[in-house]
Amino acid sequence: MLGIGQDGKLPAPEQLPVELARVHADFHTCHYADLVVRLPRLIRAGHALGPADAGDHLDLLGQTYLLATRMLVKLDEQQLGWMAADRARQAAEASGRPLAVAEAARNLAVLARRAGWEEQALSIALNAADDPALRASRSGAAERGLLIQSAAYSAARRGDREGMRELTDEAAAIAADLGGTTALRDHGGGFSPATVQLHRISAESSTGDPSAALAAARALPVQSLPSVERRARYHTDVAVALAQRGRRDECVRSLLAAEHQAPQETRSRPAVRSLIAGLLLSGRTAPELRALAARAGALP
Repeated sequence: MLGIGQDGKLPAPEQLPVELARVHADFHTCHYADLVVRLPRLIRAGHALGPADAGDHLDLLGQTYLLATRMLVKLDEQQLGWMAADRARQAAEASGRPLAVAEAARNLAVLARRAGWEEQALSIALNAADDPALRASRSGAAERGLLIQSAAYSAARRGDREGMRELTDEAAAIAADLGGTTALRDHGGGFSPATVQLHRISAESSTGDPSAALAAARALPVQSLPSVERRARYHTDVAVALAQRGRRDECVRSLLAAEHQAPQETRSRPAVRSLIAGLLLSGRTAPELRALAARAGALP
């Protein structure tokens, strides 16, 4: 993203939409080794456009920064995440697209929550969800649902179980009204009853109720989730709940299922490495756990 130490020819302006589609595909299929080459190059190409092209591609640059923010959040790169999120916000506001503005706000809310500012994160998400422009279309309603989900998770992180469930139920009601999956250009996983239920798993774990998290997981067929990245996230969220219940063997099996679904996702996320490291320290170490830890770089 900073353009440091990167050589090579940049894609031509007319190729940028194709390149953007490729990096979105890399993200949702968890092909991160390809994404870390293509995404910085795409950002540099967007900034290299001349004044005559900049207006036409401002929206594309904003989308690129939104995706960069999501990847940096996943990698727990807070400082670069704030930079990317702010650039995404600026591009979204300049392009005048309400959905992009709302998605930029959602990413900022995620970063605020990761920094421990749960109240601010809650306010950012709910204020963005109140934008009247999001009530004018199906995709706007779906973006509202994503923002309310984000607010629910912030409520969970501050220990407000009742508030989390109320907000999650509100998001679920929006998804039910929409029916099926609503594809969102700036959030390729879309929004559906299944994605709300996936959110519920991690939110319940965050409030300290792993039994409720596992009940939510049992109600969600993993194949109903819209991408490899979301299905891998399901298995890691289940693993977290199982670890909270002390069900170590099942936890390891769930982590192995996540790795089978998306090896690069499972091995690159600091949160997953931390969970694996905790299992190594807290009890019996089976050969499959040590092998997983070695592949994820979590061995002491």
